[in-house]
Amino acid sequence: MSLIVLTSASGSPGVTATALGLALTWSRPVMLVEADPTGGSAVCAGYLRGATTPPDSLIDLALAHREGGLLAALPQVTMTLPGSSVTLLPGTRSHEQARSLLGLWEPLTGALKSLERTGQDVIVDAGRLGLYGWPEPLVYGADLTLLVTRTDLVSLSGARSWAETLRGRFERIGACPSLGVLLVGEGEPYRTREVAKLLQVPVVASLAWDPEAAAVLAKGAEPPRPSALQRLADRNPFDDSALLRSVRAARTAVQATIATNRDHLQAAPAGRQT
Repeated sequence: MSLIVLTSASGSPGVTATALGLALTWSRPVMLVEADPTGGSAVCAGYLRGATTPPDSLIDLALAHREGGLLAALPQVTMTLPGSSVTLLPGTRSHEQARSLLGLWEPLTGALKSLERTGQDVIVDAGRLGLYGWPEPLVYGADLTLLVTRTDLVSLSGARSWAETLRGRFERIGACPSLGVLLVGEGEPYRTREVAKLLQVPVVASLAWDPEAAAVLAKGAEPPRPSALQRLADRNPFDDSALLRSVRAARTAVQATIATNRDHLQAAPAGRQT
């Protein structure tokens, strides 16, 4: 079981679309967790077009934790995304609930990691770093934390500051390989090597700049209709989009990075410290 956290240094770089795209294309059973403290379920409002009212899942988990039943409550507060095998743990309804979640993030990190016996991976949309109530224990307790950023100067300026902070913390807990960067729009204008040199964090994967396909995941846009030739070939134009092709490549890179990190940990004389 892998716990993967996606987060950002600034607003709207594509964290939600990336996390959802990875979950929908994941090769194993997966739970998608909305841990953004700003409130509202981006998946329910966007991808599901507001057709589903999200339950107070995280608040229910906070209450269950106080009663000693956090792990048992997890299956009861999740929902399955229609037409998929993705299990969704929706976010809070309001940013005012962030205070109630401060004591939840650390035990939830342990609970999500304990899902290993079910063969289930977990992908977390942690939203923006540093906001009140942000899920700090999840960010630092993940098997792989990905700082998601675009490649323009404004985005990289914000990412550079947080990359330094994250590097320092991951170094102190002996988990440097568990930190990486995921680029959205590689080459728009800066490329992987330039970004890795600037941030001093390895770039694990990159996604194509494809606003139309991203709008399907993040804003509830209608998927493109297949052409006559695509219908004859039983091909889905959304699945064949540049974004989805790059998401599948990113999935492979993420899984390979985690596998390599685990091999190194098993070979090391001392385990990871948290």
